[in-house]
Amino acid sequence: MAKAYLQGVEISASQFLDIFHHYDNDGNGYIEGKELQNFIKELQQARKQAGLELTDQMKAFVEEYEKNTEGKIDIVELVQILPFEENFLLFFRQQLRSCTEFVQAWRRYDADHSGYIEAEELKNFLRDLMKKAKKPYDDKKLEEYTQTTVGVFWCWGTCHKGAILFGEESKLAHLSESPMGGGDYGVKMPRKEFHKIFELYDKDGNGYMDENELDALLRDFCEKNKKVLDTAKIPTYKTAIMALSDAGKLYETDLALVLCADEN
Repeated sequence: MAKAYLQGVEISASQFLDIFHHYDNDGNGYIEGKELQNFIKELQQARKQAGLELTDQMKAFVEEYEKNTEGKIDIVELVQILPFEENFLLFFRQQLRSCTEFVQAWRRYDADHSGYIEAEELKNFLRDLMKKAKKPYDDKKLEEYTQTTVGVFWCWGTCHKGAILFGEESKLAHLSESPMGGGDYGVKMPRKEFHKIFELYDKDGNGYMDENELDALLRDFCEKNKKVLDTAKIPTYKTAIMALSDAGKLYETDLALVLCADEN
């Protein structure tokens, strides 16, 4: 069935996920090696049988990977290749253009501050995203988008009991700047170290940081990691992180979303 979907002029969200699972035979989150070669071969055959030309994106993809036996693509890269009926996964990029916008959106929809967006919270997020993009949708399509998005993160191993971990959703947004810049998601510290540091910079011991306390932490943190982080961007980092705060109060659980590596 997945092969037949490749013949479509437009592929639905659920069909897209079926295609990825079909070619990711070992379930490691990548289409690679023989999996990738089979995908390329069957993509070309399917388009030819349907009387369709390869799109420019498909041609570029085939040219790059057709003879590259060590090549691999993940589910986000597959988004760029296949023609969606409503490429809702790319709404993340279109509607959340900066790190600050992304963190503010997360803060709004992670209502219980768990660090995860559960399925119902995700559905609310996608509903508002569709409205903002002025894209038509119905309840059935919204449910399909929600389940497909959960399925995308399940492929990455970053979905826990149907909920998506903070930081992973930004992969779909492909943000140019993470809250701490540098690398894929910046520099993060072990949980035990983070707890001690939070207590150190929470000067008044009230259980949360204000902007001045965060500024002091960021300056020391950037200095320690100056090969990756840019001290000139501290105001940008601070603005993005404070978007997680509650009326200017940045609690340990909120800051942990950005600075703490998940030991689990």
